[in-house]
Amino acid sequence: MTAELISVGTEILLGNITNTNARYLAEECAMLGLSCYYQVTVGDNEERLAGVMKTALERSDVVLISGGLGPTEDDLTKETLAKVLGRELYEDQKIRKDIENYFHKTGNRHMASNNLKQAQVIEGAVILDNPNGTAPGQLVRTEEGKIAVLMPGPPGEMIPMFRDKVKPYLESLTPGTLYSEMLRICGVGESSVAEMLKDIIDAQTNPTIAPYAKTGEVHLRITALAPDQETGKAMVAPVVDQIRGRLGDHIYTTKDETMEEHLIRLLQEKQMTITTAESCTGGLLAGTLINVSGASDVFHQGFITYDNQVKHRVLGVKEETLRQFGAVSRQCAQEMAEGAARAAGADAAISVTGIAGPGGGTDEKPVGLVYIGCYVRGKVTVEECHFSGNRQKVRELTVKRAMNRMRLCLEQ
Repeated sequence: MTAELISVGTEILLGNITNTNARYLAEECAMLGLSCYYQVTVGDNEERLAGVMKTALERSDVVLISGGLGPTEDDLTKETLAKVLGRELYEDQKIRKDIENYFHKTGNRHMASNNLKQAQVIEGAVILDNPNGTAPGQLVRTEEGKIAVLMPGPPGEMIPMFRDKVKPYLESLTPGTLYSEMLRICGVGESSVAEMLKDIIDAQTNPTIAPYAKTGEVHLRITALAPDQETGKAMVAPVVDQIRGRLGDHIYTTKDETMEEHLIRLLQEKQMTITTAESCTGGLLAGTLINVSGASDVFHQGFITYDNQVKHRVLGVKEETLRQFGAVSRQCAQEMAEGAARAAGADAAISVTGIAGPGGGTDEKPVGLVYIGCYVRGKVTVEECHFSGNRQKVRELTVKRAMNRMRLCLEQ
């Protein structure tokens, strides 16, 4: 089956917001075994939107449409699809009541009358409840057997609606069962992964291998189409083993977890505490770790030591070290990690010091040079890294590499 994505909103065309919905839906379509050949973004214009919808329904089996379901006059998605399909709109009393209750629960006693526009339903549509907002989704089958799905634009509403309502329906249309496993890789780039696995990827049929590049990571999704889940798992297992044999400890997990979640879980299992000492990342590392539920079990405090005197006073970095080698040095990173562990009374510590840019670099120490120190129960290792990109990207890549370095130290 083929799928097509339509993102509705002039704000997307103007670059006011990033179209994360299309990326999410494209990945989900690939996981469902749907071939996605077209993605279209269209503004809030009825004529152009109608043309896009007609074309999509002619050439694709499933059309996933996000955006334009709001209460204002320029929210035209539902009305336009109804006209394209030649169907009437009617007011659904349950949706009307849900919208009224939503406003009451949020403490807003006054509901503008235009919100009732969202209670309008296309004749013959299946209503998709939206507990996270006021705009319900709708799933419509055309007379030709095509499927059009309307979903709200805000990702906080669209993603749970797709996950809980739309995805199970689409899975029921796929012959057989799709079984997938995700390998999450850190410490090696996408091009290197592709080169190391070229023969495996070239030979893929069923299961299939789909790579996804993330910030500081590469994800590989291995998917098998099988009669049942157990058969699918058995088909995927040898491919996973083969890839593991090539990539080794660059694979940090096959679970549905981020690097920070994996690291916190690892520390919990080992009953160890951790602290951070940050210069160029300015708290981004600590903030990433404490985004994980349960981080307080292992992370009690961290240090932002941007100034050299603070490195000396708080972490005990020797003044001689700072004079002779500078703040951005292997020696400083080591002493920062040792000092942080000592000051926090932690079993483990990560230190980062570097030049995030865009200024401050020299021929000897260019922008993107970062040293990452890892202290684990008396043993310290330091990794020298060279990142490229703007200031924010260097900081994000540093955080990801720092967590991966600690993960490797803990798993030794």
